[in-house]
Amino acid sequence: MLLNRSERNFPRVIVIGAGFGGVEVARQLKNKEVEVLLIDRNNYHTFQPLMYQVATGTLASDSISFPIRKMFKNQKNFRFRLAEVLHIDTANKIVQTSVADYDYDYLVVATGATSNFFGNKEVEKYALPMKNIVEALNIRSYLLQNLEEAVLRKNASDRERYLNFVVVGGGPTGVELSGAIAEYQQHMLKIDYPELSTYEMKVHLVEGTGKILGALSEKSSRDAERYLKELGVNIVLNTTVNGYDGNTVTLSSGEQIPTKTVIWGAGVMGQMPTGIKEEIIQRGNRIKIDEQCRVEGENNVYAIGDVSALITDENPRGLPGVAPVAQQQGKYVAGHIINSLNKQSTENFKYFDKGSMATVGRARAVVDLGNFHMKGFLAWATWMFVHLVSIFGFRNRVVTFVNWTIKFLTRNSGIRLIIHKYNRPEPSKPVVSVSEQQ
Repeated sequence: MLLNRSERNFPRVIVIGAGFGGVEVARQLKNKEVEVLLIDRNNYHTFQPLMYQVATGTLASDSISFPIRKMFKNQKNFRFRLAEVLHIDTANKIVQTSVADYDYDYLVVATGATSNFFGNKEVEKYALPMKNIVEALNIRSYLLQNLEEAVLRKNASDRERYLNFVVVGGGPTGVELSGAIAEYQQHMLKIDYPELSTYEMKVHLVEGTGKILGALSEKSSRDAERYLKELGVNIVLNTTVNGYDGNTVTLSSGEQIPTKTVIWGAGVMGQMPTGIKEEIIQRGNRIKIDEQCRVEGENNVYAIGDVSALITDENPRGLPGVAPVAQQQGKYVAGHIINSLNKQSTENFKYFDKGSMATVGRARAVVDLGNFHMKGFLAWATWMFVHLVSIFGFRNRVVTFVNWTIKFLTRNSGIRLIIHKYNRPEPSKPVVSVSEQQ
């Protein structure tokens, strides 16, 4: 039964997802003659580019999160519902959720992406993904839990699997995570855990292609690789993960690394409610859209960001899954909706690539701005500035800046707290060490 069919004066635009794309659509429709309804399973927006800093204890989770209702407190045509979207009925223009069913005139699907384990159920069971705040906090807790476990082991051989940290995926997420963990090893391990040797802790970065940061320039890739090696990260290229039983990760090369911690950043896939026609679902579980960001075969339904696939001759694999794409698509779709209401045409969407960047640690970063390349401290300062001004909320910017400044000056800061212990599934065949048998 249809609930909440409002007697409204303006058309309703439903936006599913409060990521970069969804938020941008809602913001651009401020003071327009439409009713905006944003639906999300969380009541906050997350600044995902800094998620790894929550996972490694540099920032608190509320430093990169901002309440949705507060974000739109001055937008009179905006409404928010905390709900899980269950099904989209495009024939009747209804969105079914866990709290009610809502009718729409225009629908924007901006549900983002989740981790893609490429069908490897064993790896999916034991590895740690990092696509939301809860998963980032799980990583933070589990890293610290394993260090605490390592302290209890008397023999180096027994400590090995607790002190080996494997990051899978050489994109920006994997590179930044590896660098942050390696910096902890170098500067804070001996302070927090004097019983452990810095040389015992090892960080491994596994990448399936021949270079890290494949979407960036060759110079950036080489510089980032050099920075990681300076931090002591073991980079394994042209190698994939074949299996992980919770105690040992097996690589395609045949190498086995004993480890309790595998962090997965090797792939993403779109996540969406049911109701989208299966024949338009593309590689990576993404919705095929036309050059005006409309879902193929639908007039008033759009898909943007990581869940969308804009396949063209210029981009046969679709646009990259980065925040600027979602934001630009969000702005475009808002304009397209207004033009549609005004019976005006809209030019096709064109993505403007402003550049790419990644940080590898303190005063180490790479930046590509067209053909211009930066590295080192200048690139790091640029990275910091761009991310700082992009965070929602004045308080969040101040807190983040203060945390970064203290860490830069002292090399010893962070939120190394186990608030909620992460209970990972136990391996089916637990490894029993010699010392534990005695």
